[in-house]
Amino acid sequence: MAKEKKEFVCSACGFSQAKWGGQCGSCREWNTLEERVVESKSAAATPTTPRKSLGRGSKPVRLKDVKSSKQSRILVTDQEFNRVMGGGIVRDSITIITAPPGAGKSTLLLMIAEQLGSSGLTVYYASGEESVDQIKERSNRVAPNIAENVWIQSETNMNAIEDSLNDVDPDILIIDSIQSMYVNELPARAGSPTQVDECVNRLIGIAKNPDRKRAIFIVGQMTKKDELAGNRSMEHAVDTVLYLEGERTQQIRYVYAEKNRFGETGEVALYSMEQAGMIPITNPSEFFMTKRKSPVPGSALTVTREGTRNIVVEVESLTESSMYGFPIRVSEGINKQNLQIMTAIVERSGVRLSDKDVYVKFVAGMKPKETSVNLGIAMSIVSSVHKMGIPTDTVFIGEVGLTGEIKNVPYLETRIKELDRLGFHTVYIPKGNLREAIPTKNLKVMEVGTLNEAISSVFSAKSKAVTPF
Repeated sequence: MAKEKKEFVCSACGFSQAKWGGQCGSCREWNTLEERVVESKSAAATPTTPRKSLGRGSKPVRLKDVKSSKQSRILVTDQEFNRVMGGGIVRDSITIITAPPGAGKSTLLLMIAEQLGSSGLTVYYASGEESVDQIKERSNRVAPNIAENVWIQSETNMNAIEDSLNDVDPDILIIDSIQSMYVNELPARAGSPTQVDECVNRLIGIAKNPDRKRAIFIVGQMTKKDELAGNRSMEHAVDTVLYLEGERTQQIRYVYAEKNRFGETGEVALYSMEQAGMIPITNPSEFFMTKRKSPVPGSALTVTREGTRNIVVEVESLTESSMYGFPIRVSEGINKQNLQIMTAIVERSGVRLSDKDVYVKFVAGMKPKETSVNLGIAMSIVSSVHKMGIPTDTVFIGEVGLTGEIKNVPYLETRIKELDRLGFHTVYIPKGNLREAIPTKNLKVMEVGTLNEAISSVFSAKSKAVTPF
């Protein structure tokens, strides 16, 4: 009989140490160390089941001699989901989707299960967090036309789930969530790093089995820092990692492909959370703009690129005299530091902001991650100061440098084509950014080299002529 040995493992980062402490010695998180038995009679008698080999042979081959073949894809009726997955679901892939509690992970996967079942595929949904009655309640609301070949089970034991696979033989397997699963062969509790790693390894072996390929979706819980809970090795092991974002109080939901071996990393799908579930947004530009008959001060339009998609978004600004001599900067959708930089640049352009509070936000909770929206932010601030509205058919694209120069942005040609397709009249872009002229139907392209030029062109009646700096 082997002598029992214990160690303490951090549930946040997986770091192990011999003695318990209030703080992890690696990630410095508090109260995350959990006791684990390293060697015991039960562990020695029932060793961990090794993952099945994914290869067809053990001999090395020349890479040039390998015949490439396109991965077969499973398409659902939800085109937004097809987009974020890279053109459909790969048959032998494993995908993790994570989000804060209540964001809609289970709802989205249940709707996808309904669509897959309707296409003739067998779906097996294993939930370790809800009973079958609770799943049925949600199904009545978001997936009322569920097919007969969609199977559900309330189970946390991976051994039992593996037995059910032999009975159901599904094409698609959904695990909700991986932190609630455990295997009999390990003494650690469910959700511990060792249990999660072992469960993921077994699921990868199931998905990649060359004799029976399956697509697997795993729900992963999220930490307080909005990160996928568990070891980083889990993200490296799977094929796709999806992050579902969106505030509970807001209608919009974003599904980002943080990693995708079979598609575009950074791709995004957009949904509207309704009573009937998550409804795909087919025309996002309309969702992120306010329809107005006449322009209002403080509003400007710009274009942000999310994945492979160009989206027209509205940025709103409000400037008011500071009451106490210490002007504040409040932002929603952009980094506060970026807003402070933009107000300083606008100030240098001749628009006084040192005695004004500045509030900036993007419509519908959009959070652009690229700097091409900076020109739109600057123009919305200037519009608010001058109390002059910008025409609703005018768009601004460009990064604003500290020198006041308008810097080049990537994929400008595709952004212009999208604006022309949507019927906009004028777009301001960085001077010299276009390699060649783009034929447009009604869109007028205005090239500006500095922020002063853009301000003078749009607000010529009220703006002062200031020497570009």
